[in-house]
Amino acid sequence: MIQTIVHHEGAAALTVAAQTIVLTSSVIKLGLDIHSRLYVVVAQYDHGLPKAARRFAPQEFVPWVESLLRAGHTVHVVYEACGFGFGLYRQLLAAGAHCSVIAPRKLDEQRTGVKTDPRDAATLCQRLSRYVDGNTRELAVIRVPSEAEERARHTSRQREQLVHHRQRLEAQGRGLLVSHGLPAPAHWWKNQTWSRLIKVLPGWILAHLEIYRPALFALQEQIGALTAQLEAAAPAQIPRGLGKLTTVVVTREICEWARLKNRRTISSYTGLCPGEYSSGNKRAPGSVTKRGNPRVRAALVECAWRMVRFQPQYPPVKKRLALLAKGARATSAARKKAIVAVARHLAIDLWRLHTGRCTAAQLGLTT
Repeated sequence: MIQTIVHHEGAAALTVAAQTIVLTSSVIKLGLDIHSRLYVVVAQYDHGLPKAARRFAPQEFVPWVESLLRAGHTVHVVYEACGFGFGLYRQLLAAGAHCSVIAPRKLDEQRTGVKTDPRDAATLCQRLSRYVDGNTRELAVIRVPSEAEERARHTSRQREQLVHHRQRLEAQGRGLLVSHGLPAPAHWWKNQTWSRLIKVLPGWILAHLEIYRPALFALQEQIGALTAQLEAAAPAQIPRGLGKLTTVVVTREICEWARLKNRRTISSYTGLCPGEYSSGNKRAPGSVTKRGNPRVRAALVECAWRMVRFQPQYPPVKKRLALLAKGARATSAARKKAIVAVARHLAIDLWRLHTGRCTAAQLGLTT
């Protein structure tokens, strides 16, 4: 029998090569779908396929990310803004990870009718991968306010919530009166109006309304205290008609005027830009997009109506005064479009004013 000895040179070379491999760090992209008791995570290492979804308790996720960072990896995390605040964002930054918080959006873009937490996390992971590679349109990243900015704007938001509570209780009292065909003035609970209602309302109605009044007076007192606190923070010189409260609320909601780079950015942030649907030779302008901060948008529209009264020579108002003046013969739709246009110009001018690009006199505003 003839024995042949074969030398496996290729196998030997692979063995040597395996011993000389140097482990390199990876870029790990994490798509995160967060809930109060559960985090669902889909990870992608470099440009490989996304891994299967993993589930973490909220207290386990950040230590796991820290272990990846200690191993030498670069970690990018993305999740949608939600009611849990930005504490997770700040913890990840403190640990050394790169974190992006995006505006909430529909992640089932193909409308498959199937929505699960692993699918949402996988979609976020894939979008994050393209975003890290340079496609910045994949994610609508929002600016996370600092803790000081959050504390400052909480005062105005708390006041807004208290106003809503007061309006709801007022409406409940008026609903009781209207349902029985009785007079229902707007501020029925205030002392002057209440003294008149006592003379005409049945006793059992008064007993039910008396339950609401202490809560309404307490809310009114708290709203007044917060209003005074906000107005005290307003600058000394502001254009006539803007109002101290509106100035402080808008400034605290925007947080930092300088971060808005141009007039298109501020218009987009307020959501007062007109929508559009164009295809081929067809162009159909639509209503405003209503993107961005709804509190800023509401405050600007309210302020625009005050400008019609107190600043009639303000150029955007003067241009549309025939539609907006008291007693003007214009349809409701035309007046709404005109006031939205004024609010959009006002937002741009406030940005110019707060960033030092123009003075109030140059913008046609009187102080």
